[in-house]
Amino acid sequence: MRTDSFALRHIGPDELELQDMLSTVGVPTLDRLIYETIPDDIRLKNPLDLPAALSENEYAQHIGELASLNKVFKTYIGLGYHQAILPAVIQRNVLENPGWYTAYTPYQAEIAQGRLEALLNFQTMVSDLTGMELANASLLDESTAAAEAMALLFAVREREQKKNEVIKFFVSEEVLPQTISLLKTRAIPLGIELVIGDHSEFDFSTEYFGAILQYPGKSGVVHNYTQFVAKCKETEIKTVVAADILSLVKLQAPGELGVDVVVGTTQRFGIPLGYGGPHAAYFATKEEYKRSIPGRIIGVTKDMNGNRALRMALQTREQHIKRDKATSNICTAQVLLAVMAGMYAVYHGPKGLKYIADTVHSSAVTLEQKLKELGYEQVNPSYFDTIQIKANASAIKPIAEKNKINFYYPDSETVVIALNETTNIPDLNKIVAVFSEAADKSKSTIEKLEEGTTIPKEIERKKEYLTNEVFNSYHSETELMRYIKKLERKDLSLNHSMIALGSCTMKLNAASEMLPLSNPKWGNIHPFAPVEQAEGYQIVLKKLEDQLTEITGFAGTSLQPNSGAQGEYAGLMVIRAYHESRGDSHRNICLIPSSAHGTNPASAVMAGMKVVVTKATKEGNIDLDDLREKAIKHKDNLAALMVTYPSTHGVFESSIRKVTALIHENGGQVYMDGANMNAQVGLTNPGAIGADVCHLNLHKTFAIPHGGGGPGVGPICVAKQLLPFLPGNPVIKTGGEHAITAISSAPWGSALVCLISYGYITMLGSKGLQKATEYAILNANYIKARLKEHYQTLYSGERGRAAHEMILDCRPFKNNGIEVVDIAKRLIDYGFHAPTVSFPVAGTLMIEPTESESKAELDRFCDALISIRQEISESSTEDENNILKNAPHTMPMLTAETWEFPYSRKQAAFPLEYVADNKFWPTVRRVDDAYGDRNLICTCDPIEEYMEA
Repeated sequence: MRTDSFALRHIGPDELELQDMLSTVGVPTLDRLIYETIPDDIRLKNPLDLPAALSENEYAQHIGELASLNKVFKTYIGLGYHQAILPAVIQRNVLENPGWYTAYTPYQAEIAQGRLEALLNFQTMVSDLTGMELANASLLDESTAAAEAMALLFAVREREQKKNEVIKFFVSEEVLPQTISLLKTRAIPLGIELVIGDHSEFDFSTEYFGAILQYPGKSGVVHNYTQFVAKCKETEIKTVVAADILSLVKLQAPGELGVDVVVGTTQRFGIPLGYGGPHAAYFATKEEYKRSIPGRIIGVTKDMNGNRALRMALQTREQHIKRDKATSNICTAQVLLAVMAGMYAVYHGPKGLKYIADTVHSSAVTLEQKLKELGYEQVNPSYFDTIQIKANASAIKPIAEKNKINFYYPDSETVVIALNETTNIPDLNKIVAVFSEAADKSKSTIEKLEEGTTIPKEIERKKEYLTNEVFNSYHSETELMRYIKKLERKDLSLNHSMIALGSCTMKLNAASEMLPLSNPKWGNIHPFAPVEQAEGYQIVLKKLEDQLTEITGFAGTSLQPNSGAQGEYAGLMVIRAYHESRGDSHRNICLIPSSAHGTNPASAVMAGMKVVVTKATKEGNIDLDDLREKAIKHKDNLAALMVTYPSTHGVFESSIRKVTALIHENGGQVYMDGANMNAQVGLTNPGAIGADVCHLNLHKTFAIPHGGGGPGVGPICVAKQLLPFLPGNPVIKTGGEHAITAISSAPWGSALVCLISYGYITMLGSKGLQKATEYAILNANYIKARLKEHYQTLYSGERGRAAHEMILDCRPFKNNGIEVVDIAKRLIDYGFHAPTVSFPVAGTLMIEPTESESKAELDRFCDALISIRQEISESSTEDENNILKNAPHTMPMLTAETWEFPYSRKQAAFPLEYVADNKFWPTVRRVDDAYGDRNLICTCDPIEEYMEA
């Protein structure tokens, strides 16, 4: 056994188990199985051209050497990013804890109560600080949150019968440059006219449906927006405020002014800079917009026994259901980062946050005084943490960089200094020394911080915040450690058992891939630091781009999109730009198969395209005749086809090259959804099937952990003709020669977690990547073979094989009174997270085991489903009091003095022998979804208070 082989540690089944599994599947060799699964005309003829695999130890040394190339300066650039202190108790117990980072999106609420509580804390924190009624469970970054706010208000105007009257959106010139760039990207396809200017000169015309302000502004000025918001209300213009969350500890909450939406980032609540992400954005709004708010909302409900329980609320808002009627394509939150930011607030509490904010503000006041003594003018009349100094930027910059300090230089006569939580008195003295040297004057030393303030009394914060018990209980490390552990125990993650979610690829997130994230040489780089200071990052990101370009068979890659939904949108916007460059701006028809992901239609509409749905055959494949008919019908206006490959039904459709050729013949481009790339790597690729652009889910195929529902990364890879249009950034140049405007806030999106995918590819190498794909296909077909006598597989390839996933048809069990959700909840009693429920076909389970699971774990999972099948056969429509309808079973049920069920306690809790060895206890019974939607509660207050009210 090669102990230095990463592939050996990553891939579950060993060589001894392989023959047994192949025998069960009914093939002599793994090569034969792949031959029967993937059409021959799209198979790669040559292995991937990638360097030889590194061992885990070699990789640790390699990534350490690259980290040493990054120069970590004291950075005071600001622009929405500030160095923060991550409390060690949160780093060790959340960020570095697989119990938190390997969990899935909390669709199965009964086994996600810990994560849901942590997100409820986050929502409460955001609602309190912003003064808004409702907050979601996080978005991707501040700029995309601002764009989502604009889109929400644009959609709302339609409901208020103003659709044809108001198409202008005002953007204050004080808004962050990356946000303005992203607002431009989103506005163009929606037909919104952006007007950028000075808010003090705004005319409040009725042509405007909305306006966005920055609080404090990008230059650091704290404006009093009371009059502006009041005048907007008079003229029925909706307002968005992008607010620095730490400043809200000292500044009046925007909600008190009557604004409609407040957005921002929680990065400075203990989250590493990470060269741009991932960071949890926030989105807070009024209760009246609860059915339009993008992303996820965590709500309070009750379980079957009437006990308080948490769940994701209002799920009918999701784009999977609304499809082309959705106002957003976002289906990802930044859960892991939101949990960390929420825990930061729990740990510090209101008094701790006030101390931090006061210290930051006092540091800025003190620095201003010292620089004035040296003869410099500070031009911000009021500020929180950022001062603007009139000085010769070209004189200051080289002295600052010699002293390992970064400032922001908006023009040749201005130096902007944004202080942060890490700034101490020695740091202030180093800044003073830089300006002293530039002025050729002797400096006086700062001994202590000034106590004054520049914040006008009328906009000082007066309202209390974080009054809930959770923010006032866990301020010692012992207490917070135990609180985090208490929540962790309520959640089922990959560190307990397999999570076989179809289309979600819950594979191993190896420790060797994760460890570099804790290195401050990766964590403390500002996304707008000079690129020469980020040499290590630049090497990794370029190598990762090249790796992904090779894997997909394309010509280039952009890492900027920071979720799969962002990748879809970016791919379509690049196609749009390509058509426009050829004078084909009229091409706006997007063909989408009926089996496609729900995000596909939503993304197409957001990109300004009109969706035309094509039919599927009874075998679940694309109906080629219907596709041909619609492609020819719309040939003059055809922009794109969106296709998932292998299909959402888990099948490699043999007609795929005919499909892509048909689109090209009629003037369109082919976008391939990369959700199922785990079945392609090393065996085929989007280039081979004839696609032009694909997005990749790095949080699926390429081992970034799901983190309880985020972070995600969704880079796009493109063919040669689309290279010039890859997305840019207004601060640091990225993208193609004719780059579209920004897709996310940071130049390279969530750069920090890209290290994980780089590690995954580098340690597997060409052979290991191909082997991983082969074993993903083997594991899926092994489960299919083991279950064939008990469950019908809905779709198969032409030779009877599944790809990397399969769909089990559970609709016939309705004859026994059993729904697919009953099977999902009963699996919890067996220690498993349910597969994907009722997608893409209602009443089914979509199973994807991935390559990381061992034969022993696959067998336990199959044994559980076979046992449940027996339980189904013993159920009937006449008796609802059965073991499936009552699932999951909790410890209080099992230990109660009375037992009123027609089956034993042992059958309920320990149905198979293996369960007793590693029992997972859900902490609530089945949750009441309808009650939670009727009584929307999205903050930490106990449910009893609402029940009494």
